[in-house]
Amino acid sequence: MDTILIVDDNQAVCNALSLMLELNGFNTLTCLSPEVALELIRLHDIALVVQDMNFTQDTTSGEEGKALFYALRELQPELPIVLLTAWTQLEIAVELVKEGAADYMGKPWDDTKLVTSINNLISLHALSKANTQLTRVENDRMSAIKGADLCGIVFGSGAMQRSVDLALQIARSDVSVLITGPNGAGKDKLADIIHANSSLKIKPFIKVNVGALPIDLLEAELFGAEAGAFTGANKTRIGRFEAADGGTLFLDEIGNLPLSGQIKLLRVLQTGEFERLGSHQTKKVNVRVLSATNADLAEDIKQGRFREDLFYRLNVIELALAPLNQRQDDILPLVEHFIGREFSLNKQAQESLVAHPWPGNVRELENACKRAVILASSPKLTPSDFGLGSISHLSEDDSSVRSAQVQAQPDTASSISPESTEQLDSKGAETDKTQLEKSEIEAALIQHGGVIARVAKSLGLSRQALYRRMEKFGIDK
Repeated sequence: MDTILIVDDNQAVCNALSLMLELNGFNTLTCLSPEVALELIRLHDIALVVQDMNFTQDTTSGEEGKALFYALRELQPELPIVLLTAWTQLEIAVELVKEGAADYMGKPWDDTKLVTSINNLISLHALSKANTQLTRVENDRMSAIKGADLCGIVFGSGAMQRSVDLALQIARSDVSVLITGPNGAGKDKLADIIHANSSLKIKPFIKVNVGALPIDLLEAELFGAEAGAFTGANKTRIGRFEAADGGTLFLDEIGNLPLSGQIKLLRVLQTGEFERLGSHQTKKVNVRVLSATNADLAEDIKQGRFREDLFYRLNVIELALAPLNQRQDDILPLVEHFIGREFSLNKQAQESLVAHPWPGNVRELENACKRAVILASSPKLTPSDFGLGSISHLSEDDSSVRSAQVQAQPDTASSISPESTEQLDSKGAETDKTQLEKSEIEAALIQHGGVIARVAKSLGLSRQALYRRMEKFGIDK
């Protein structure tokens, strides 16, 4: 409940205002002089001040109210102030409003107007404070980013911005970090940012894709092996932990580490100690471990595939990275980065790229861009250059043309041209055209979560036309 300070040398005025404002849901404090008012401002959280313009008997100049106004402004520059004036002080009141007083009311005042003004001023003040705070936070964040090494990351979405902000914050500590998210979303890039902005940035940064290593060589890769420890081990091999000593080790696809390797990894994280394969000599290292996975480690723990104690050692802080289809504002900035300045996108390409679900995330998007640059016939790239069907704007009457087109999927090197479709026999052509249109509608419904307006737009149909086709093919929403 907001507190309003009432300053008037007439106790009856203070009492009347106090009662009226309390009936309208405010707390009130009252005083009879500017000196006491300034003391109350220092001691209490005041949302707004209602002040008179004169505090000495038989004084009508308004100079005392003016002095109080400037004293309040010096203490709290943004504090809303409502001036209660007689007509003789109207000119001064207008002057003070220009100087920052929020409003003025003549005596006798109108209760409804005064309460409305107070409510509006308090709401505006709260919004102004919130905006100022957000601006300060944003400026602090931008200052931190400006001085940070972002390792060339490209993004435009709020979700990725939050992930980068958290990575920069995490970088200052030395705790273990688990980066989670789907394959190809950019987990390794966040690991780069964490190391590059840490106190270990000039120390070794060793990356290991645990999922790409053969199981029988995995422990030797991580912890090293003595000569003769296994067939083909002709000389001593230094493991990744030794190579990363004093720096950072990034273990990608940590969910693929076998249980035997998990036990050794847990020991290293707890004590910094391990033995090479084929050796009984204990070695000690000091390594910060970053790990990443696309697996559901909580489920793997339930199934006995991953040790719970290791999970909590790795997951001191979890940094979750959203898939690309939940970061749509990242798509076009990434595309522009991948295709370079020599190429640009037409409108249909932009729409198709943003609408595509990108199950392979940034990795799939990058490959599609490489494809487009290689196959492009002009610097203005189209959906077909990316292996995507355009989001057309054909009318309902033109739908027969659209149904004869086959949209290539991202992993398809070519598409079926209208000419080749025409070579089918009439029965086969009609069947293919019907099945294509039905499957196309079903795919669009899944892609857009069943939102008819979006599905219709993506197919270039009106909603009524889409409903007719759904009814025709027996498709339920």
